[in-house]
Amino acid sequence: MISRRKTINFSLGAIGIGSDNPISIQSMTNTDTRDTLATLKQIKELFRLGCQIIRVAVPDGQAAQGLNRICTESPIPVIADIHFDYRLAIEALENGVAGLRINPGNIGSDLRIKEVVKAAVYYDVPIRIGVNSGSLEKDILEKYQGVTAQGLVESALRHVVLLEKNHFTKIKVSLKASHVPLMIDAYRKIAEQVPYPLHLGVTEAGTEKYGVVKSAIGIGTLLAEGIGDTIRVSLTGDPLKEIPVAIKILESLDLKRSGVEIISCPTCGRCQIDLDKLVNEVDKQIADLDFPLKLAIMGCIVNGPGEAREADLGIAGGKGEGLIFKKGKIIKKVTEDQLLPALLSEIDKIRRSDSHEND
Repeated sequence: MISRRKTINFSLGAIGIGSDNPISIQSMTNTDTRDTLATLKQIKELFRLGCQIIRVAVPDGQAAQGLNRICTESPIPVIADIHFDYRLAIEALENGVAGLRINPGNIGSDLRIKEVVKAAVYYDVPIRIGVNSGSLEKDILEKYQGVTAQGLVESALRHVVLLEKNHFTKIKVSLKASHVPLMIDAYRKIAEQVPYPLHLGVTEAGTEKYGVVKSAIGIGTLLAEGIGDTIRVSLTGDPLKEIPVAIKILESLDLKRSGVEIISCPTCGRCQIDLDKLVNEVDKQIADLDFPLKLAIMGCIVNGPGEAREADLGIAGGKGEGLIFKKGKIIKKVTEDQLLPALLSEIDKIRRSDSHEND
């Protein structure tokens, strides 16, 4: 059981943020925010996959004006991503956003930050201080002779103090970098120095080939240490690909259990069934199940049912046949061609039993 770092708690729209709340999954649209219909369409698609918070780019006044409709019709809280022009942050607040993300490295002077804080207090909206390794302040880069974990922390603390001086504490912090060890080090350091929720992510993680691994290691390492309150898996391309990865990271650490988990062995010379085909068939058949269930698909009796006894249901292959087991106990033996139907039948029994208990 992971013991999470204690933080202050607040609400971002209808979502609770902080250690007293479940870790939330966030994404960012890649549509032109000025195209409100396309943006809303993508938000709703992300929501259906399990996204809980959405961030949108606000490059100009037209995009800020479009937030009114987007925020009204979005099924999840909308965060405005603001760079360079502090006035866009104020306009976004006026149009109903649930949160702001500002980058200290390019938002402007302390006076401008104060104006944003004043508006955030008025609308009772949290602010994320989003520090990015690619846009650190020049004096910090000169002080540390480049991008360092301590430099990222100093940038964040500089603006945390400014917000606190303005009596603002609904703060979330992120320290993103594309280099995973640097990102982990920075978050560990900031976690010891502020009481605020942390948003985790590896920035510019790349395509699925690279980004999934980098995000799983970076985000997963910190979550395993109890650090992190919201997460985003950043992948180049379609943001819809981000959500299943984020869900799996949380599920792998027992921080979320929302659907079916399949565990399967890598196979060896003992395997005498087409395990790869069987696993893929099971995965297709159970894709729409929405209740927690752990399935074990094992190639031989060595790995199942003994090593997979923690699974709710499972298969252990043999020569032309296999065993169906439940919580480590064998319940039937069937021929290889009946393994899938037999497993699906047992899954259906569990589904109907759970449905009956919830009536």
